[in-house]
Amino acid sequence: MPVASMTGFARGTGRDGQLTWTWEAKSVNGRGLDIRCRLPAGMDSIEPGARRAVAERFRRGSLVLSLQTDRAPGESRVRVNRVALDQLVAILGELRREVDAAPPAIDGLLNIRGIVELVDEEESPEDQDRRAAAMLASLDETLDALRAARQEEGGRIATVLSDQLDTIAGLADAAADCATLQPAALRRRLEEQVAELLDAVPQLTEERLSQEVALLLVKADVREEIDRVRVHVAAARELLAQGGPCGRRLDFLCQEFNREANTLCSKAADVELTRIGLELKAAIDQFREQTQNVE
Repeated sequence: MPVASMTGFARGTGRDGQLTWTWEAKSVNGRGLDIRCRLPAGMDSIEPGARRAVAERFRRGSLVLSLQTDRAPGESRVRVNRVALDQLVAILGELRREVDAAPPAIDGLLNIRGIVELVDEEESPEDQDRRAAAMLASLDETLDALRAARQEEGGRIATVLSDQLDTIAGLADAAADCATLQPAALRRRLEEQVAELLDAVPQLTEERLSQEVALLLVKADVREEIDRVRVHVAAARELLAQGGPCGRRLDFLCQEFNREANTLCSKAADVELTRIGLELKAAIDQFREQTQNVE
């Protein structure tokens, strides 16, 4: 599977008889899979199927599904509210005994709000199930389009991530080249300091100072951190090559990258290695920003 982004948008339409509908699916970044459905009144029965369809295709992201329906004219019929009409006629009969007035015309009664109603034709349960299935089928097409959009965006992100890994690997190589000279340079500086200490404090033995020098050299050795950075780069490349939902694992690798970069900076004994370490931290931050968009 290709690497997929968590952002995308898709729209799909469908029709069944006089009813048309439009699905809209919008996805943004999220720590997990968060699904929100916005359905018209009376359409709640299709929500479980819609949620299943989303869960089958995506692992991470905050998704909003919106369904809009539109019924074409011609399927509604006119109905007289006989209960309201009978009550109104009864009231008019009572008033005529108290007030001398001409009886109302039928068109006048029908113009009163609530007497004449437009109602939709009642659907059988079978018709409702068939329409729900058609709506979910069009939702499947919409979600497939959303998945394609996320994968297209993910392909662009994967290219950026690959370039950033090249930068991180190049900085690790530069740090390694600098680190090969570091023990010798550190030894020269320490030998100069040892000579000064022996002159200032004669009771310090050369053996004890040699032990301290060896300890400082071990602490200043950054080759282990550089090797770990290279291992993490290889692991990140493998995840990108495998594709699929790899955002969480890439985020974990970013934490490991940061740990090694911080240790390298703390051990740096010269300006050049410190500069490389700071560039490495900046490159890792940029890499982490991009991984936040990966499913």
